[in-house]
Amino acid sequence: MKEDFPLIFVFVIAAFLGLELIAKVPSQLHTPLMSGTNAISGITVVGAISITAAAVKIGGKLGAILGFLAIVFATINVIGGYMVTDRMLGMFKKKEEKK
Repeated sequence: MKEDFPLIFVFVIAAFLGLELIAKVPSQLHTPLMSGTNAISGITVVGAISITAAAVKIGGKLGAILGFLAIVFATINVIGGYMVTDRMLGMFKKKEEKK
């Protein structure tokens, strides 16, 4: 359990920082902000994979479980961001005339 403390600390600080940052963004900017940062969000997936690998190497079960959850949630975030971007771009396409 002692070796899991740094991993839990990083997880808790990241959660509080994320909540604080999102709370400061006006609601009308959430979709463009998410659409514009999809590539950067991929870094979260890479970070989650590396933290999980470190937790598995140390043998910390709690860190490995939290790391796996971080990978899942970060992947959902990236996929959802691309889906929103695709839908937003679809709104700007010209509609084809019906024959």
